[in-house]
Amino acid sequence: MTELRCPRDDSALVAKQIHGIEVDHCTTCNGRWLDHHELDELEATRVEDAGLRRATIRYADRDSELLCPICRRQMSAFNYRGYDLELDVCEEEHGFWLDAGEDGRVRDIIDERVRGLRRAVSAEQAWKDFLDGVGGGGVWDSVRSFFRGGRRR
Repeated sequence: MTELRCPRDDSALVAKQIHGIEVDHCTTCNGRWLDHHELDELEATRVEDAGLRRATIRYADRDSELLCPICRRQMSAFNYRGYDLELDVCEEEHGFWLDAGEDGRVRDIIDERVRGLRRAVSAEQAWKDFLDGVGGGGVWDSVRSFFRGGRRR
């Protein structure tokens, strides 16, 4: 296999464990090459439930200035999950380039996304509980009865 080179500075990439995932790392610019499946593995280090991670990850696609370390074709850049985080991806699905520190930003975004989803589920449940209470007797039935002419004198 040909030695992988950094798309930023052409340094040799070396295998390194990051968050329990073996990725190719540039010791010069501190960027990381993640094979296509490894981005999902990185997200899974924050939340294992794939359902909570399911969603579009690519927004605002555009041409990247970088070449894929595998096939040497021009990659695409995109905003990760609609956030202000630009990642580069090989259109042949070889992988993703993350500049220094972007692996931490990916993990932070996943944390924020999961918190938001859990808040939404909690709010939906509270609304359902409220509606169940409204239809289930008590004060609301008395109010409804009053306005329907069911009040007794």
